[in-house]
Formats: sequence, C-alpha cells, structure tokens
Amino acid sequence: MEEIGAFLEYLRYERNYSEETGKSYKVDLLQFEGFANECELQLKDVNSNTIREWVVQMMDKGMSASSINRKLSALRSFYKYLLKQGKVTADPMRKISGPKKKKPLPVFVKEKEMDRLLDDIDFGDSFEGHRDKLIIQLFYETGMRLAELVGLNDSDVDFAAKVIKVTGKRNKQRIVPFGEELAKAMQDYLAERNQTISTLSGAFITKVNGDRIARTGVQNIVKENLSKVTTVKKRSPHVLRHTFATSMLNHHAELGAIKELLGHESLATTEVYTHTTFEELKKAYNQAHPRA
Repeated sequence: MEEIGAFLEYLRYERNYSEETGKSYKVDLLQFEGFANECELQLKDVNSNTIREWVVQMMDKGMSASSINRKLSALRSFYKYLLKQGKVTADPMRKISGPKKKKPLPVFVKEKEMDRLLDDIDFGDSFEGHRDKLIIQLFYETGMRLAELVGLNDSDVDFAAKVIKVTGKRNKQRIVPFGEELAKAMQDYLAERNQTISTLSGAFITKVNGDRIARTGVQNIVKENLSKVTTVKKRSPHVLRHTFATSMLNHHAELGAIKELLGHESLATTEVYTHTTFEELKKAYNQAHPRA
C-alpha cells in the first residue's frame, strides 16, 4: 500500500492528474495488490505471469475488455513509476497486452420486415415514390454502399446482361448481378423519371430537378422507410448492406461469393456475418428448445 500511496501522490501533485482519475487508479491498483497477496507476492515481486493470471481471472468473471484494459493502463503507469524510482529492476508490464475489444455484430433488418416494407407499404406512384422504393431495393438486393449508390450513372446499368457496374473504394470496380424484380423496379423508375424530368445529368438516382441525389437525401429516405417496419436503432443504408449479406448467408450463399458481391478485399471482413447468423441460431434455439 505504501508504494501505491506514493504513486497516487505523484500523479496528483507532480503530474496534475484529477482527483477522479486518482480514485480510479487507486481502486484498480488495490484490486491487483489483493490478487498479488493471494499469490503470496508483494507488488515489487510480481512478474508478467502474475499479471497474465490476473487478466485471465478478470476475463473468467466476465469483465469487459475495455474495463480490463483500463486496469492494465493503471498498472502500466504504476510500474513505470516504480522502475523510475528504483523500486523494481524490471517492468513486468513490458510484454503484457490487453484483451482485444469485441467488434459489435452488424445490425440488420429481419427478412419478414423487409418483405413487409417492399410488399405491403405503399410508396406512391409518383417519381419520388418509385425512386424511394428503388433505393431500398438497390441496397437490399445488391448490398452496395451509400457512396456507390449515389455515384451510379445510367451507363452503369446493363439491362440485357442484368448487371450493374459498381465503383467502390479506391475506384475499384465490380460487377453485381440483379434479378427480374429489381430490373422491373429500375425500369419503372426510369420511365417515371424520364417523363418527369426534362434535363437529365446522367446520374441514375436523381432529385426532382434532375441533379444527382445527395448522400444525406438517401440516408433520410432509408431512415424514414425503415422506421415503418423495424425497431432497430440504426436505420441506415449500411444496415441494409448488412441485411443483404445476412440474408444471402441465411439462404446458403457461399462466403466467397458474398465477399465478391460486397466488394470486400479480405474474407475476414465478410466472416463477421457468420457470427451474426450464429447469434440468430442461438437465439432461435434458446427460444424453441424445451431444455434450453
């Protein structure tokens, strides 16, 4: 406790740390001191293995990666101080790295909710109605990014081959196929657009004046329409991209094919969707199995 007290004084009066930070460091260091005592060790005698055992114990108790890393940060500062003061001859934190934070699983909309939006919700028969519904369909049926959809030109859509040329990150292009339903939706939209707008810019998705639609305009359209069918907090174009990938995987598409359709450079990026579907599988099991 003597070393901890001196360290906290050093933080407060020499490093000008706040009182709240000092309290937080004190809690973390006293917890570690308690663990060291259980191992019959003094703070100056612990080594890297002791600290790793402490990390394992905290993980076994279900502590989050961010909380563990915060405690290790306090310990790292403490042992740097002890080394500087000559109280220890080696820094036991030198080879310690904390647990990695779990990446949040992608948010997606359920298939039945997407079916309700596209089959039951009336978007209207105006230019804006055809356009807004098509925007939802393009995200859901191709998995393209917001910037990719906004950047689409009329020349990028090949109705004969039923493919769209998509320009992704770093101007990397890929070809995305589409089916009959999306083809009809695009043709209906184009017919309405070309009849409504006299001067066209070459952009595929436009505003009423013929100019290319802005990213914020698309985001608002997606958010407004997803709000009609789902309670997920995030209601963005990227959520529809996640929804596309999850639906493809649920219907047995190969991960490599999904990777190409999404324009991912690494398969590891695409693999996050396998975790999403596995979570859904676990949820279904826990709800349905009599002994779950």
